[in-house]
Amino acid sequence: MSNRIQTDEKSRVVIATHNQHKFLELQSTLSELPFEFLPLTNWSQAAVSETGKTFVENAVIKARYASQRAGVPAIADDSGLIVDVLNGNPGVHSSRYAGEYATDEENNNLLLERVKAKRNADEPVKASFVAILVYLEHADDARPIIAEGSWQGSIIESPRGDSGFGYDPLFLPLDSALTVAELSPSVKNRDSHRAKAARNLVHLLSDRLKDRS
Repeated sequence: MSNRIQTDEKSRVVIATHNQHKFLELQSTLSELPFEFLPLTNWSQAAVSETGKTFVENAVIKARYASQRAGVPAIADDSGLIVDVLNGNPGVHSSRYAGEYATDEENNNLLLERVKAKRNADEPVKASFVAILVYLEHADDARPIIAEGSWQGSIIESPRGDSGFGYDPLFLPLDSALTVAELSPSVKNRDSHRAKAARNLVHLLSDRLKDRS
């Protein structure tokens, strides 16, 4: 397989997720790139085991799996919530904090339970959303492009808001009166950890394209 990015027409790129919310968010935030984005579900309904100990390792694992299945370049995200009083947890286990097949509600309830025991009434529970985006030109690409973004904030005492997914109803961004689940999609797509990682990825990929022109 050629490891050159074609720019004369839109190349197909698989986004390595089965989460429709995440696919649409990435499709929007990466819209500046000359790619036609397609979900992994077009090729596979099965998820690869996320055995990495870091967000980067898991993103690379998912990108290689998606590129191998689809036979096209891949972009994968690994993201999660880091809570200071929980020693960085749930971290890479964010999506399965309450169990391998836990729902968002179950993960949120467990997080609130564990934070409650550590919460100081006079101080916010500091937390950050972290996102890593990885781009691979093919499944065996030894030179992945890795971009990072983070979003600082705190964990509130009970969920608020009906938009978003995951821990969005519990996360209050720094200097915001609204949780992520209460923000409009346009604000979230501007300020989120994934949006910041996406902008960094666009910049890094654009530089690589310029180097090859």
